[in-house]
Amino acid sequence: MPLRWRRDRRFSISLLLVGLWGLASAATQAKENFDPATHPEVQEMVESLSRKGLLSHELEAAMQAAQYRPQVLEAMNHAAERRLRWDEYRDIFIQPERIRQGVAFLEKYHETLARAEKVYGVPPEIVVAILGVETQYGQHKGTHRVLDSLSTLAFHHPSRGTFFRGELEAFLGITLGQDVDPATLRGSYAGAMGYPQFIPTSYQAYAVDFDFDGLKDLWNNPVDAIGSIANYFSEHGWQRNQAVLVEADGPDVLPASITFNRTEPPDTSISALQQVGIEPTAGRLQPNDEVVPLALDFADGHIRYVLGLDNFHVITRYNHSHLYAMAVATLAQRIQTAMAGKGQGGGA
Repeated sequence: MPLRWRRDRRFSISLLLVGLWGLASAATQAKENFDPATHPEVQEMVESLSRKGLLSHELEAAMQAAQYRPQVLEAMNHAAERRLRWDEYRDIFIQPERIRQGVAFLEKYHETLARAEKVYGVPPEIVVAILGVETQYGQHKGTHRVLDSLSTLAFHHPSRGTFFRGELEAFLGITLGQDVDPATLRGSYAGAMGYPQFIPTSYQAYAVDFDFDGLKDLWNNPVDAIGSIANYFSEHGWQRNQAVLVEADGPDVLPASITFNRTEPPDTSISALQQVGIEPTAGRLQPNDEVVPLALDFADGHIRYVLGLDNFHVITRYNHSHLYAMAVATLAQRIQTAMAGKGQGGGA
C-alpha cells in the first residue's frame, strides 16, 4: 500500500507539473497577447513610425514601458453618457461650487478669454464651461498614464482599436517630437490630456500657442488651453453671436415620428415639430429652420423639450453626446448669469 501510494503520488506530481507548464505557457501567450511591450502588432507600429522620422529605439523604449490596463476597457464600457438620465448627468456638473469656480476662472483670465472671443468668436462662458466639465478648471486632469490607456485601447478595444492606434501614434509623435518621456504624462482612461482633455490627434490639429512662448502646453498652461478650445470650436463651425439652443413646449408623450437626441447637424424643421405639438418658446425661428430636437428625461417622467441650433452641434464635436453638450450649455448659462449678479442657482 505505501509503495502504490508513492507511485500514485509521483503520477499526481507529474500531472501537476504538466498543468503548471500549461499555465506557464498560457501566461506567456497572454503576455504576448496583452502586454504592449510584446504584442505582435507593436513592432509593426514602431517600424511604421520610424519611417516617418521618429527614432526606433525611442519608440521601442516607450512601448517597453507601456502596460496593459484592463480597467481602461472596463471604464470605456461604463461611460456616464450611456447610462444616466438628464437630471442625473446634469447634477454631476451643475453645482454651486463648480459655478463659483467658473466665475473665478473667468475673472482671472478675462483678458485671455476676451482675446479668444475676438479671434475665434467663441464666448468666454462657453470656453470656461468646457474646462469646468472636462477637468473642473484644471483640477482633475486624469490619473491614468496616457501611454498605458492608449496602448491598451489600441490593441485590445473590441471595436475601436484602429481609432486608438491612430491616437497612440499621434501621442508618441507629440511627446518624442518634443523630447518628453511618454510614460510621464497622465490623462483620462480614454487618453484625453491636459486642461481641455484633447485627444492626441486633436492636439495636433487644434492646439495653439496662445501666449506665444513657443510651446503648445495644454498640461500646465491655461492660456494655451483657452485658445485651443476656442480654435477647436471655430474650426468645427462655431457661429459667432449665435445661440446654442432654444427652449420648447411639447406633449407629455414623445412623438414617435421625431428622432430625438441625435448628435448630427440640425435636420428637423420647425414646421415638422409644430405638426406634432412641439413649439419653440423663444427665439425667432422660422418654419423652414432646422434644429436638433432634444427630449431630456427626469426621474418623475417629466420631459423637457429643447431645440439645438448649429452651435449645439458644434459642442457635440467635442464629445459626441447630447447630454454632454447640454451640460456645457447649461453650465455656461449659469456662469454667465452669476457673472451678471443674478445668482448661482441650479435649475433644470
